[in-house]
Amino acid sequence: MRSQNRWLRILGLVAFGTVFALTGCSGGAHSDLQQFVSEVKARKGGRIAPMPEFQMYEGFEYTAFERREPFTLAGMDAERVPVSNNGISPNQDRHKEPLEQFPLDTLTFAGHLEKQEQRWGILTAPDGLVHRVQIGNHLGHNYGRITDVTETRIELVEIVPDGIGGWIEREAALALDSE
Repeated sequence: MRSQNRWLRILGLVAFGTVFALTGCSGGAHSDLQQFVSEVKARKGGRIAPMPEFQMYEGFEYTAFERREPFTLAGMDAERVPVSNNGISPNQDRHKEPLEQFPLDTLTFAGHLEKQEQRWGILTAPDGLVHRVQIGNHLGHNYGRITDVTETRIELVEIVPDGIGGWIEREAALALDSE
């Protein structure tokens, strides 16, 4: 019984506080807000701009099905197909080195080591492993072969397709990461 009376008292205090708070909000303290709302409601509505007119889409019918497709060499005469034969090609029989599984731009040149006039580059791979490389090692997806290791960069030559059936050599480099 005592706990029930206690709860009734608490409930009564909460109800009294709520009524007191609500009567405090209904006074003249917000008359400026009520006046502003009344003025906005009394304003005359503006004019809405008309919807823009859209031009109808004119379709295009492709009718050159009997002509040669411009993006392939299929259908061209064998004499007219340019083929690059400059003697450059990657060695497909060579065993791939671990750093050839990563694109070149994902490898980070972290520094170099020198001992008895031998210089190695230190590379960090995307998998977090640190690798030691030297001239002649291969890395990257484009058959890259290291040609020089300096204090600030690793230079290499990549073998990439030339777009007409052959291969070309392209120079690339990894610069020392300054972070």
